[in-house]
Amino acid sequence: MEKINQKGSPRKKFKRIFWGLFAFGIFCLSLMFLFINLGWIGYLPPIDELQNPKNKYATEIFSSDMQSLGRYFSNKQNRVGVSYNEISKNVVNALVATEDVRFYDHSGIDGVALSRAAILTGLFQHKSSGGGSTITQQLAKLLYSGHAENKIERFLQKPNEWVIAIKLERLYTKEEILTMYLNQYDFGNNAVGIKSAAQIYFSTTPSKLKIEEAATLIGMCKNSSYYNPVRRNEITRDRRNVVLNQMRKADFITREQYDSLKSIPLTLKYQKVDHKLGLAAYFREYLRMLLTAKEPNKSDYASWQQGKYEEDMKEWETNPLYGFCNKNRKADGSPYNIYTDGLKIYTTIDSRMQRYAEEAVDEHMHSLQKTFFAEKRGRSYAPFSRNMKPQEIEDAMNRSMKQSDRYFRMKAAGSSESEIKDAFNKRIEMQVYSYRGSIDTIMSPMDSIRYHKYFLRCGMMSMNPHTGEVKAYIGGPDFSQFQYDMVNRGRRQVGSTVKPYLYTLAMEEGMWPCDKTTWQPITLKDGNGIPWTPKTTTKNKRIGDIVSLRWGLSNSDNWISAYLMSQFSPEALVKLMRSFGIKGAIDPVVSLCLGPCEISVGEMVDAYTAFPNKGIRVEPLYVTRIEDANGNVIGKFTPQMHEIFSETTAYKMIYMMRAVVDGGTGQRIRSKYGLNMPMGGKTGTTQNNSDGWFMGYTPSLVSGVWVGGEDRSIHFDNIAQGQGASMALPIWAIYMKKVLGDRDLGFSASEEFDIPSSFNANSGCEANAFE
Repeated sequence: MEKINQKGSPRKKFKRIFWGLFAFGIFCLSLMFLFINLGWIGYLPPIDELQNPKNKYATEIFSSDMQSLGRYFSNKQNRVGVSYNEISKNVVNALVATEDVRFYDHSGIDGVALSRAAILTGLFQHKSSGGGSTITQQLAKLLYSGHAENKIERFLQKPNEWVIAIKLERLYTKEEILTMYLNQYDFGNNAVGIKSAAQIYFSTTPSKLKIEEAATLIGMCKNSSYYNPVRRNEITRDRRNVVLNQMRKADFITREQYDSLKSIPLTLKYQKVDHKLGLAAYFREYLRMLLTAKEPNKSDYASWQQGKYEEDMKEWETNPLYGFCNKNRKADGSPYNIYTDGLKIYTTIDSRMQRYAEEAVDEHMHSLQKTFFAEKRGRSYAPFSRNMKPQEIEDAMNRSMKQSDRYFRMKAAGSSESEIKDAFNKRIEMQVYSYRGSIDTIMSPMDSIRYHKYFLRCGMMSMNPHTGEVKAYIGGPDFSQFQYDMVNRGRRQVGSTVKPYLYTLAMEEGMWPCDKTTWQPITLKDGNGIPWTPKTTTKNKRIGDIVSLRWGLSNSDNWISAYLMSQFSPEALVKLMRSFGIKGAIDPVVSLCLGPCEISVGEMVDAYTAFPNKGIRVEPLYVTRIEDANGNVIGKFTPQMHEIFSETTAYKMIYMMRAVVDGGTGQRIRSKYGLNMPMGGKTGTTQNNSDGWFMGYTPSLVSGVWVGGEDRSIHFDNIAQGQGASMALPIWAIYMKKVLGDRDLGFSASEEFDIPSSFNANSGCEANAFE
């Protein structure tokens, strides 16, 4: 009876129920993990996805001298993968010591840590007892778990992560798991992955991270938003010291090292990541648009854009870089994505030459801008021309207003024209641009539009005339403020820089630099029979004097250009200019000899490569090769060349264009800047000083510069400052001084043009150019 009573006691019943429920729980838990493993409940990635996780990687852009120019990435995807051997041991030790000290001993789940977390954190609510997740589980979370909206959802994600963690441990080595985790983690401030984090926070590579730097980054893994060293330096420093202490406990550093390192301040070399910042910003944006271009669809173009459609269609068909991502496919048949596929783009840009070009632009544009402000100070029409009428200025301002983002936003919100106009004339707090940085001020949006119009714009490109490699590319004075690209997007009147095309036509048709003509006014008739007589700016010359064609080009004389135009048809000049690579609209009119046509800087530099390259034009080459994320070459690019005119004509043109610099309109290259290398060039100034140009070339480098206002009505009123020799030539000269001064670049001031010693430009007038 006593045994029976004992057997039926409440205590015994409780034990039977407890162990029964425990066994049932274990059974259900095992069943749940089995179903997860089979993929019946929850989400379990396919085995091939576990073997090759689809990480999104940023595309890297490299210069020809293997410097990183920047990256293309989507929001929070500035990730660039590195291998285990590229990561400092300090980073690995800090990560293991802080996040998973038994990492090398478990198979994905740490029973000791899990039990501790369940008992101390779960039952006793000890917040400082640590978590139970291993590095492998955290990797599973990073790769496959979405953002949990609440604790219950997060709790339900855990079993999936455990199963995935075990599978990852079977598929990868410990080193590979560590590498994937460090490549995957988002360290904030667009620093995704250890490579981006090392670069952005400490301006270094993962392999060179010091102990305290590694501890800082690993400390951020707890919560990179909260432990942000840029915004919360002291808090992040305290967290860094916690990591250092964990490294000490794990014997990765000594007590002496810990005591020394914990006392030093947290010092950053922070580099903000923004596509508007950094070297070659205009080039990177142009390249991005080029690579992602889609096949032109005629319905997407307005009726007045027919020429643009034809131009884009030709680019799609003939330029392998145009629309590269959409014309080429990955193994799965999908197009390449430059924001997520981790491509490596190797460009022709030389980082040193690009920096010299940007320095030259900054130096001269700052000085030129001061002069422009001084000229316009106190003038009611500023920054426009004094020839502009008040109504014309008002119309120009209204057009700019209607092209602004603020206008489009208000229009989309349903605001009336009167409400928009009132808003644009209301003074508000804002920041405006200056060469010294942003300025806090109070002005109306309309006044800010006018203020920013004061700033002159520019475009510059430099390329090798033999290989086509573009070495420097600047589309404006500051990409952060003025995104419009004046190298390949904008077109402006070229003025006298068009004259070498006309002289080339004359030389190709049998004329010689020493041919003579009378210096006198000349009148031509256009296609409608209307007479046209150009003006001349040449001084110290008497009408009726006999001059050579070489003199006419070196002094950029309009009467001599008109004389040559009278010898040929405008259609013949247009045809030749097309062969020079000019793509925009060109009207076949007699005044074409003075450059009223609008051409881009990129086209002009491309065209001028034919002069030092013996009549062969080489198209700009921006990229040499593109690799996928695995290092496979998926695109190789070679220069495209076109023969335009004969070698003899090239020699003649070099002879005449050297005279432009040696004693003509470009002579300040010699007199002011002291550059004595063999070179040819041409200045250009359009009507009312709206555009200033300088095109110059040495035997191995062709560079072109344009400077002007946002609108053609914004310009210097004074010809002394508004001509190409004052606005554009100095940038070219400053740039070349820097390039020639850097011996590592391989350019020499003593390099001569490759012209046969038997060639004599003067003897051509005697019917034989070769002695």
